[in-house]
Amino acid sequence: MTTAPSRPAVEIRDLHKSFGPLKVLKGIDFEVGQGEVVCVIGPSGSGKSTLLRCVDLLEEPTAGKIWVNGVEMTDPDVEIDAVRRGIGMVFQSFNLFPHLTVLNNLTIAQRRVLRRGRAEAERVARANLERVGLTDKADAFPAQLSGGQQQRAAIARSLSMEPKLMLFDEPTSALDPELVGDVLTVMRKLAEDGMTMMVVTHEMAFARDVADRVVFMDGGVVVEQGPPQEVLGAPKHERTRAFLSRVLDPTHVAQLGQPDQSPSPSPAPSLPTDDRHNL
Repeated sequence: MTTAPSRPAVEIRDLHKSFGPLKVLKGIDFEVGQGEVVCVIGPSGSGKSTLLRCVDLLEEPTAGKIWVNGVEMTDPDVEIDAVRRGIGMVFQSFNLFPHLTVLNNLTIAQRRVLRRGRAEAERVARANLERVGLTDKADAFPAQLSGGQQQRAAIARSLSMEPKLMLFDEPTSALDPELVGDVLTVMRKLAEDGMTMMVVTHEMAFARDVADRVVFMDGGVVVEQGPPQEVLGAPKHERTRAFLSRVLDPTHVAQLGQPDQSPSPSPAPSLPTDDRHNL
């Protein structure tokens, strides 16, 4: 007897999102498979973060349908809070409660939303702090942590809710460069553990090494997608090549007010080696 394939973790069909007259998403069709890591890249203003926020319905789509683990998020009768319990989201800012210790930041939602007792919530919280390398920071307050430590605490907080899907919205963009590696190492371990992840990022080396699929967006549409070695190493679309050339070779700048006079299509510059997973 053949077992029916499981539905994707995320399904998006003909998604549109406008803010007044501004059309931000223009008919997106998109899937994330169970256990898949998908990195979404693209220039600022391309709609990446809006797409991510629509998945969790933090932004209300203008049109189109979204399913998460088989439940239609865009159904007016959906129990949205119940579905969100299975989704963890990590933002650019850490959003930790400044008046609570790290441990209490990790237990408050468990106790109020999942109705766990204090002992069980603390056990889960401490296990996830160990998972992100912050065992010794349980009793610290957010202001006593570095930016990278706060972001790792935010990841541990999401993991404490035992999500089936993790959404990351440029989680390293607010960090000093020297703090980025610790956060990416934690995300790498999550991917190795089989967590389903949708990651909006500018970290190209991370996308190359960790993603199962890379999606390039521009102008509110998906321009190109595929395995990292194809999209990042040998992109087919000229717009993708131009974006990667600017990201990977930031010293190449067009004359102000003039079109970029870079030569005709060539392979994207080589990505830097990312040795952070060896830390």
